Amino acid sequence: MYCYKYPHPAVTADCIVFNKEDNRIYVLLIKRKNEPFKDCWAFPGGFINIDESAEDAAIRELKEETGLEISTVEQLKAYSTPNRDPRERVITIAFIAESTIKDVKGGDDAKEARWFDISTLPPLAFDHEQILKDALEKVKKN
Repeated sequence: MYCYKYPHPAVTADCIVFNKEDNRIYVLLIKRKNEPFKDCWAFPGGFINIDESAEDAAIRELKEETGLEISTVEQLKAYSTPNRDPRERVITIAFIAESTIKDVKGGDDAKEARWFDISTLPPLAFDHEQILKDALEKVKKN
């Protein structure tokens, strides 16, 4: 193994999944089971395993936390504000996906999974409100 002079950040992948129906946009959120932000709503996501790509981590976390299986995601951007996660220095790579499947169920470290109309969203954990704003801008352009 190598030793480095500088500490390394942790890296996560978040998946912002949209469903467009009847001229409305819905987003898939999970209710967090654990701290930080226990019982708050957030995007499905989590830490990237050492042997997987960020894309694979986003797809895996989505399935683990919601039961939703998708095969492709599109990278939105990375979020790296130093204090975005109170646990440690965490950089997240956000991905966008679309799905027409409505049946979701909380699993793993998600108490609940649910689709929300973007006009009636609960407060979001971490910096997920900014991520959602950026994702919506990209989705509305397409």
